[in-house]
Amino acid sequence: MALPHIKAVIFDIGGVVLRSPFIAIAEYEIEKELPPDYLNVSITSRGSKGAWQRFERGEIPLLEFYPAFGRDLSDTSNGNPWYRDYCARKGFACPTLPEHLEIDGRELFGRMMRISSIYDIHIANAIQRLRAAGKWRLIALTNNFGGHGDHQIPESELQFLGWQDGPIPKQLRALFDYFYDSSEVGLRKPDPEFYQHACRESSITPEEAVFLDDIGMNLKAARQLGMTTIHVPIGATLEAVKQLEEKLGIDLSNGGGAGVAKL
Repeated sequence: MALPHIKAVIFDIGGVVLRSPFIAIAEYEIEKELPPDYLNVSITSRGSKGAWQRFERGEIPLLEFYPAFGRDLSDTSNGNPWYRDYCARKGFACPTLPEHLEIDGRELFGRMMRISSIYDIHIANAIQRLRAAGKWRLIALTNNFGGHGDHQIPESELQFLGWQDGPIPKQLRALFDYFYDSSEVGLRKPDPEFYQHACRESSITPEEAVFLDDIGMNLKAARQLGMTTIHVPIGATLEAVKQLEEKLGIDLSNGGGAGVAKL
């Protein structure tokens, strides 16, 4: 059923508009013979003081982030208990965990950035159809790394990361009416204030927005504020677009990816 009160559609970027960096993490875990989601659990369990979280808030520059990220993920003294708790919550039998671990923060982050530079065809098509309709404000709300302009990044690193056009290419920003980057705002999801900031700056209330994200805790925070939410699992972007169609009452998927303009 269409929701006539909706005025805006808010999109996460990595994992929704662009391919998920979690694909690269999963591949890296396999190479390191780690159980599934071991590194993801380590990243999220470290909390607001983790290197990943600090980097997304723009608090540390890239070349300082690399070693700090590697140290965080190599920390089995915390990582193993966190993973055991994760297994208990999920009802899984906990597999053998590593006694020692050496994670190259630069290598892993590079893989994540290169794989997440690819647009998802279904979401890109939907955004362009929404822009053509002109009925809804299009908003990006992303935990990202764009706010590091004060720190010079060597050209070799830009090439390594696939950031030749910067962490947030102009053509990506141009898809949206408003673009809120955690590293520029100094807030990150799932902090409710980040969502509230985006709504205030875009002149909407949370109840007037549909929010698409691939991470459960981000969606939960949005729902608690009153937003309508759509989960976007890896490999299921077309299904998410169809849910968005129902909520807005507009065809966003007919014909699949055919006719998508160049990005």
